[in-house]
Amino acid sequence: MFECGTDGPRVIVVGVDGSDPSWRAAAYAVGLARRQGALLAMVYVQPVSSMAAVAGISTVTAESDLAAADAICGRVRAGLAGMAEVRALRWEFHRVVGADVVAALSQLADELRADAVVVGASKGLGHRVLGSAAVRLVKARRWPVTVVP
Repeated sequence: MFECGTDGPRVIVVGVDGSDPSWRAAAYAVGLARRQGALLAMVYVQPVSSMAAVAGISTVTAESDLAAADAICGRVRAGLAGMAEVRALRWEFHRVVGADVVAALSQLADELRADAVVVGASKGLGHRVLGSAAVRLVKARRWPVTVVP
């Protein structure tokens, strides 16, 4: 819904997975959130394969993925702590479990009533078969999506 009297986004969701494009997307989103005075929601989608869930081995992979999420969150905290101009930045880190990154990002963006979604450009081969996360988010047509190379 369009809201009269607003100027820019109030909530920005950015997907981070530890890849270089996701760090560039996070840096872009930090600057955007700082300039707009928006809440920045950084999201790590912990992958869970449907086969692992059915087989009951998701707890093994969950521990390693939890460590990956903690490492990413730690890197975010360290990076933001070293930047004086972002001390007033409002941000939160979310770890979402899901087999589909786009569905998980979409669900969280809807829950937070996000005004914008920022993602890094896909470099994987899987996007040629399934479509890149960015293109699938754009096709959802629920928020403006910025794709950072």
